Amino acid sequence: MNSTKKVLILTYYWPPSGGAGVQRWLKFVKYLPDFGIQPIVYTHSNGEIPSEDFSLEKEIPQGLEVLKTEIWEPYHFYKKITGEKEKVNTGFLTEQKTKKSKLKNLSVWIRGNFFIPDARKFWIKPSVKYLSDYIEKNKIDVIISTGPPHSMHLIALALKKKYDIKWIADFRDPWTNIDFYKDLKLSSWADKKHKRLEKSVLQNADLCISVGQTLSQELEELGAKKCVTITNGFDEDDVIKEAVPLDEKISIAHIGSFTKTRNPELLLQTLSEIKQLYPDLDQRLELKLVSKVDYSISELLENYQLSDLVRKVEYLPHNEVLIEQKKSHVLLLIVNDTPNAKGILTGKVFEYLAAQRPIVALAPHDGDLAELIRETKSGIVISHDNKIELKNFLVQLLEGKTPVFEFTNTEKYSRNQLTKYLVEEIEKLST
Repeated sequence: MNSTKKVLILTYYWPPSGGAGVQRWLKFVKYLPDFGIQPIVYTHSNGEIPSEDFSLEKEIPQGLEVLKTEIWEPYHFYKKITGEKEKVNTGFLTEQKTKKSKLKNLSVWIRGNFFIPDARKFWIKPSVKYLSDYIEKNKIDVIISTGPPHSMHLIALALKKKYDIKWIADFRDPWTNIDFYKDLKLSSWADKKHKRLEKSVLQNADLCISVGQTLSQELEELGAKKCVTITNGFDEDDVIKEAVPLDEKISIAHIGSFTKTRNPELLLQTLSEIKQLYPDLDQRLELKLVSKVDYSISELLENYQLSDLVRKVEYLPHNEVLIEQKKSHVLLLIVNDTPNAKGILTGKVFEYLAAQRPIVALAPHDGDLAELIRETKSGIVISHDNKIELKNFLVQLLEGKTPVFEFTNTEKYSRNQLTKYLVEEIEKLST
């Protein structure tokens, strides 16, 4: 590499924001300087974030230039309409049932039809103005936008058209093919606008990257010039090297937000049947739920009389989550039982790989997640309708007869190696 290249990264999620959305680009930024790339981060100073994790701030490289501007978001109106006081969660997760269903439905309709592509739309013009001034005073080789929120892509799109700088659009999740898109109560006009904006981003970005092969193919079919896959991963610096004692009870741990679309019905039906075979099940096994749980999931647990098996762990700093994973007997992944299920490759699976605890995934056998688990020999994949296979596995777990998993070919999913892949794409664009 002949000279240091400057890359401007537009991301809404940045420490002290916690949760899954922040990890991908925090880790890229951490390792980019090792490859001769100087990252500059643009984010907000006062946005609505689902959780805070100040422990992540230690990951930020010393001397990193972070540009921040204030953002105005309509969430105070949303909270006034719905009566909610807590932070607004992603993916329509609601921790407590509300009686104001009509008002909630109205707020969702307003959100879907007036805040396009999302509630950060009012930040687009101020950001373009601020960053235009910055770009005119500072040489930038490549702009990278990461969404959701997809307003970040629209900021980059405006800058691309104004300055013709090379632009990479990173999709951590789909836009119009995301599982809750149908829940936005969109009018035909709003639906067309979403799709028009999405197509404009895909056609104007010099390169799109996504977290999974199926999503990359979908984006190319929607009009992307070129889309490459750079998955999420695990940071070797985070891997716990020392031995960690397992939980006293046999623990099945679900790490991360448990939204209503992650339908655990098969698991709960199966556990309910096993409870009849093992009257002392609550003394032997626990379902450990780490992070926020949608009220609909809590209701299901009560309906199946399984609340006595559940241990809920409130939001933890990332470093403590890693310990909880390592302590667990089995790590649970439930892929949303939705039309786009094949393409869902949750970032959490890569940290599961690093924990080297057996993975049980309720997911399509022909999806991206299943392919990863088979490749790494890290667990089993059970389809959402295969109760017999799940029951057999859980009984084996209780009897101490689960298979041994090898965890092979995991090195290429390290954050350092993934950053190398990203740098190769940056070099191709900027030479």
